[in-house]
Amino acid sequence: MARPHTLAVLILLAAGVARAEPPALDQAPSRFATLDGARVHYKSLGDGKQALVLVHGWSCDHTFWRAQVPAFAGKVRLVLIDLPGFGKSDKPDVEYTMDYFARAVDAVLRDAGVESAVLAGHSMGTPVVRQYYRLYPKKVLGLVAVDGAFRTFTTDPAQIEQFLARFQGPDFKENVGKFVDSMFPPTAPAELKQSVKAAMQSADQRVAVSAMKEMMNAAVCKDDKIDVPVQVLLAKSPFWATDYEAYVRKLAPQVDYRTFDGVGHFLMLEKPEPINAALAEFLTRLGLMK
Repeated sequence: MARPHTLAVLILLAAGVARAEPPALDQAPSRFATLDGARVHYKSLGDGKQALVLVHGWSCDHTFWRAQVPAFAGKVRLVLIDLPGFGKSDKPDVEYTMDYFARAVDAVLRDAGVESAVLAGHSMGTPVVRQYYRLYPKKVLGLVAVDGAFRTFTTDPAQIEQFLARFQGPDFKENVGKFVDSMFPPTAPAELKQSVKAAMQSADQRVAVSAMKEMMNAAVCKDDKIDVPVQVLLAKSPFWATDYEAYVRKLAPQVDYRTFDGVGHFLMLEKPEPINAALAEFLTRLGLMK
């Protein structure tokens, strides 16, 4: 059952959409920031020195947040980023570390004139925004983890090598497709599953493997405290072990921890309404939502 405040936010979001059609994501002009000589693509909707920054996951791009644009455009400034190596961003010959991704996010925010932000990361985007907080804590108003982890699922070198091997060979696209299939529930619309699969299979293999390897780097998942408000939005799944919530609450005392039934890993695309309502509630509490 939705929380009373969540219902109120849903009503406000629906009323806002009814009053005026928000700008479409594909109509927003592409912009490019520069990091170490490479271009980092992003889109910005609205204006202001504060923003909601949306960071995609592994082998994805900024369009994976398309279902959030109608709900938030006109109510908060939005910045949607293609991390280096993905989408329309350049793919330099570098190691795709969380530190590199975080510095790319900062290059975008400096280019866009954003001084402080709530950063939402889906999947791999979660360790990216966590690393951004480590590097630029004074610029962070809050963090949102959308089915993304604050710790690696294994530190066993053999398990890590076995997992990475799935994506290192000539059957990269086939194995990415199987990986995507495993992250959707049986009830997921076939059209949505196919669009996600096609987008992720088009990722650059070199970049994807480098980024995946970095995600499993235990050094990225240090247990340093997060002292800003945090929202965690997860698909209800056995993947999230019973001790994970306790771990997050210890890591981030100001956490709003929620799970959602009937969705898979791409919950912000599968059932955007409850995800948008929860995010709107968080943004309103932080004073970022108009």
